[in-house]
Amino acid sequence: MKRHISQVQDFMTRRPIVISPDASLVDAYGLMFDNEIRRLPVVVGNELVGIITLSDIQRHIPPYLEEADVQTRLTLLARKVGDEMAPDPIAIAPDDTVQEAAARMLEDQVSGLPVVQDGQVVGIITESDIFKLIVNGWTSEEQ
Repeated sequence: MKRHISQVQDFMTRRPIVISPDASLVDAYGLMFDNEIRRLPVVVGNELVGIITLSDIQRHIPPYLEEADVQTRLTLLARKVGDEMAPDPIAIAPDDTVQEAAARMLEDQVSGLPVVQDGQVVGIITESDIFKLIVNGWTSEEQ
């Protein structure tokens, strides 16, 4: 099998949307909904401390939030990202290969990895980014 040498930095989303562990789950949900994303690196300053996914949040938010009673809404507003995030997430460096990123995602059964350089989040790479690489590769081979 041919080894893929493309680097993560060539396919990652740069300057991803991040969130503080002190933000509410409702705020995190709103950021994800508004930006059509499914995961947020959690940072203190610029340092990665966790990751929260849409499925983490959906375990706590009723499907029809706007129809929830006042007590449910207040409870949700009180829940913080830091309470539900996965701490110390698996990360990857921008100069690692996409193949290494894909292997790490498969091994650890995650669908995205924060990209960290010098202790700071500089990007995120997801399964969708890797799928785009594969589809583009197949398209160029057919021509």
